[in-house]
Amino acid sequence: MATPFHLQIATPDGSKLDGQATRIILRTIDGDVCVMAKHINYCSALGMGPAKVELEDGTVRTAACMGGMINVMDGECRVVATTWEWKEDIDLERAQDAKKRAQERLATKDKLGDKDVMLAEAKLKRALIRSDVAGRK
Repeated sequence: MATPFHLQIATPDGSKLDGQATRIILRTIDGDVCVMAKHINYCSALGMGPAKVELEDGTVRTAACMGGMINVMDGECRVVATTWEWKEDIDLERAQDAKKRAQERLATKDKLGDKDVMLAEAKLKRALIRSDVAGRK
């Protein structure tokens, strides 16, 4: 059995998790990282992607994470995410609708400014991540 550590996950909307975990895997701006007990002190900005949390009881929860920070200090891990949506809270139909809208917007990118193209691409990426996480078994 893996050794647990204290994990806190928070967003501007409030706490998403405050308890014991044996592992968290998520995307940073430098790539995917896995934090387990006795991890070295570490700090990084988060990218956008799926995240997995293995709880002390062996339960694995999946989420869509959209930016933020991760900090591991003295055996405790804190994640402050811009957006953190647990798989069971994602509305797959809404995510697929957002994907379709972003794709339609990008289909006219020759008529859009650079800022609008970047915004549509970011919306598409978020929609794809949410759809991927919500559709996982």
